[in-house]
Amino acid sequence: MTGADPGRVLAGVLREHGSRLASALMALLGDFAAAEDLVSDAVEKALRTWPRDGIPDDPQAWLFTVARRRGLDLLRRETNYRDKLRELRRPGRAEADDRLRLMFICCHPALSREAQVALTLRMVCGLDTGQLAKAFLVSESAVAQRITRAKRKISQAGIPYRTPSDSELAERLHEVLAVIYLLFNEGYLATGVPGDLDLAADAEWLAGLLDRLLPGEPEVMGLLALIRLHRARAAARFDGAGRIVLLRDQDRSRWDHALIGRAIELLVAAARIRQPGPYQVQAAIVACHAEAADWATTDWPQIVVLYELLSAMAPSPVIRLHQAIARAQVEGPESALTTVDELTGQLAGYHLLHATRAELLRQLGRSEEAAGADRRALALTRNPAEQALLEQRLRGNPASHRR
Repeated sequence: MTGADPGRVLAGVLREHGSRLASALMALLGDFAAAEDLVSDAVEKALRTWPRDGIPDDPQAWLFTVARRRGLDLLRRETNYRDKLRELRRPGRAEADDRLRLMFICCHPALSREAQVALTLRMVCGLDTGQLAKAFLVSESAVAQRITRAKRKISQAGIPYRTPSDSELAERLHEVLAVIYLLFNEGYLATGVPGDLDLAADAEWLAGLLDRLLPGEPEVMGLLALIRLHRARAAARFDGAGRIVLLRDQDRSRWDHALIGRAIELLVAAARIRQPGPYQVQAAIVACHAEAADWATTDWPQIVVLYELLSAMAPSPVIRLHQAIARAQVEGPESALTTVDELTGQLAGYHLLHATRAELLRQLGRSEEAAGADRRALALTRNPAEQALLEQRLRGNPASHRR
């Protein structure tokens, strides 16, 4: 692979094949920590040698060979492990449920919910500690400790590498849905430039696979509809220079209206099965936006009601923040700002809280305070597109130049 960037190639290989390699090692070793360590050692060697020696013709096979050899070196004194590694063959394209099997194992009830989600995003989806910290709104060290404890718990409990039974699937479904949802958010909203659409597509694929594994499960259908509704407007979210285009300013003719239609049909079908859950309600909120001809004709009162329902189902300060944004369209910015100010203590490290507060302050004519809130939001986000939007706002706000 002459001319290719080693780092980019390695990142692509890990996104596509890293979880499969870890899954293959985990299946025979029965040890999460050992499997991940072998993959990590192979990645470290690639980072050292590929820039010097060139990228191998088959990077996936190279990583597998290095991991296998490293495993033999580390475990040569343990006959059982050595025999298993010698029997190991390079994993081909995984069966459709391989990644979901690993996800359900990571979501074992022996682990805390936070550990389940963090471990699955790390092991199955390959997110690093920085991405996970942003998803959870916690520090990177806290995420690393959470993952370490989870792997140790799995090893100590002897959790088997197998697809859970029907009863086990049901009790772990909430955590698995949370994993897919956070994966989609990371790919679509968080750190990509202008969004890691590969991760977003991966989340949609996993949600579709889960829908086939558990047909007729309304919350799975709701999550799949939610992801598709968001992805339907992906083409309009950024301009040609990679700058964010806010929802009110998007060219709705660029939205994938066929995909919107299919997602809404799926959502309606889910609602017929039983009373909606949180993912179905979130999808219904996005559907209100998707069905509106423009910003002005959006059914904001309905969105406020849906956020009230969602807040009752799954209380969180982030949901209250979005509810306040919707209320601003119905009741005006002053009422919404009161709620946002109440959330400042809980969401002090969340950049969208400060960006929202800045927008409400601008609408109220409090430009100097708005500039301060924008500066705080700018300091908290790592997304280049979000940074560019906030910098543009600050340049257009005269109060921002008085400090």
